[in-house]
Amino acid sequence: MVLRGLQTLLGRLYDVDLPYDVYDFLVTDRRAIGASTNERRALDEELLLAESADGAGVALYLDPQVLRRLEAADPHRALTEGNLADYCTALEGVSHFVYSTWGLERDMPVSLLELETQAEVDKYAITVFLLTAQQQAQSYPAHVHARLFDRVSFDARLEPDQYERYRTAHALAARYCRRLERRFVNRGRLKIEAMVRELRAFYRLRHAAKLRHALA
Repeated sequence: MVLRGLQTLLGRLYDVDLPYDVYDFLVTDRRAIGASTNERRALDEELLLAESADGAGVALYLDPQVLRRLEAADPHRALTEGNLADYCTALEGVSHFVYSTWGLERDMPVSLLELETQAEVDKYAITVFLLTAQQQAQSYPAHVHARLFDRVSFDARLEPDQYERYRTAHALAARYCRRLERRFVNRGRLKIEAMVRELRAFYRLRHAAKLRHALA
């Protein structure tokens, strides 16, 4: 299934082995989770965290139409412009789920800016490796950075604090991923092992250290 595949890709990339299956935490009926944190717009994806007597409760909402379209056009087989938007929505949700639960397992709180920045980096990294595998070559898909970071817009219905957080996360990730390109792409070939080591180190940075590293 598509979400489990995305969780597996993230786990392999970052060497993160979670004892959880994202589908056990998936909600597709918005009525089951109550009102959105942003009542001005209906979200296609939202991670919900709540304290409970046993620790923390986690749920990942994804729009059922997004999931149906992805099952019909699985990005693991072929990632194209036609399924890119739904793929990014689903990957963002799974990224939030993996990063949050991984942090909770280690009693390490995660800030919203940290969560969004990591999700943007995850979109770039997973897309690069997925397209490289689908092309059955070591050549780097050079259009990824421009497509993910240049050809974007932000929802006008975002609350001011949300807009600023998303804009900042996007800018931080764009800068960091451009640096990844400079360091690990040589004449169109991807230095996979070195790039994976860097990404794993970045994943384990917390709070201000992660943001400083992205800006370096």
